[in-house]
Amino acid sequence: MSFVHSPTSASLGALDSTQRATWRDYLELTKPRLSLLSVLTALVGYLVARPYWDWSRTLFFLLGTAACAGGVAALNQWMEADLDARMRRTQDRPIPRGVIAPGSAFVFGWGLCLGGLAMLFTRVNGLSALLALATVIAYLAIYTPAKRWSRWSTEIGAVSGALPPLLGWAAAGRTNPDLGWTLFAVLYAWQMPHFFSLAWTYRKDYAAADFPMLSVVDPSGRRLAYRACAWTVLLVGASLAPVALGYATWFYGALAILLGGWMLRPALSILRPSERDRAARRLFFASIAYLPLVLTVLVLDRVWLQG
Repeated sequence: MSFVHSPTSASLGALDSTQRATWRDYLELTKPRLSLLSVLTALVGYLVARPYWDWSRTLFFLLGTAACAGGVAALNQWMEADLDARMRRTQDRPIPRGVIAPGSAFVFGWGLCLGGLAMLFTRVNGLSALLALATVIAYLAIYTPAKRWSRWSTEIGAVSGALPPLLGWAAAGRTNPDLGWTLFAVLYAWQMPHFFSLAWTYRKDYAAADFPMLSVVDPSGRRLAYRACAWTVLLVGASLAPVALGYATWFYGALAILLGGWMLRPALSILRPSERDRAARRLFFASIAYLPLVLTVLVLDRVWLQG
């Protein structure tokens, strides 16, 4: 199954016969840090919705989610190997480097995806498998091709990035649906300042690969800066929704406000052209710390509230 023209050895350079692929190369193909983020956000959706702990169900839920996330990442690299070879920050990935053949990456990626979907369907429930399938399709069939032709690819791709908490909610038995959608909103809003700041920092790389990112089509960065700032404000608002809905206490709410203010500082600085480069890096690293902190506080608050 292919959504785009598959990369070939001729387009990427011959497979490096002097270097054999190791398990580390295949692990790199799964983008472990990004995949771990998907698993952790899915786990948050599971924990805030499930009233009790089921070790067997939890284990298969985590394994199935991890397999789908890793498989999607591998297939994404298979689909974009020609573009990865043109960008400095991605030239050392296994396929452009010639360590893993495109065909091997294709089989490996689909093997993980199908295995993960089967595990979720048979050992967790059908709805979690359906949402995982929706994430796979949204990422590979919509977001990845959109990166080549649409400046809206970030907004499009954020849908698949925000689905894991709903997957966790489904795996937990579909309790508190409004809380599940609140987590979806938090993840969606968070991705905007996170990826806009990344796109500005690596705008030359994206331009070299002909990605029509906002940071490429608007070299001044003005539109990107306003969007990053606006989405950060929306993120703070979304993070307070659990309090408004009665699913969290003001202990969580106060910390969410403090963390949101911390995110807003570089988001406001990015509006000033003279500070844009430095502020974009600060916003990116702030976003990396913000998400696990605010979600951890929410989970702990929910456990305390329920206990």
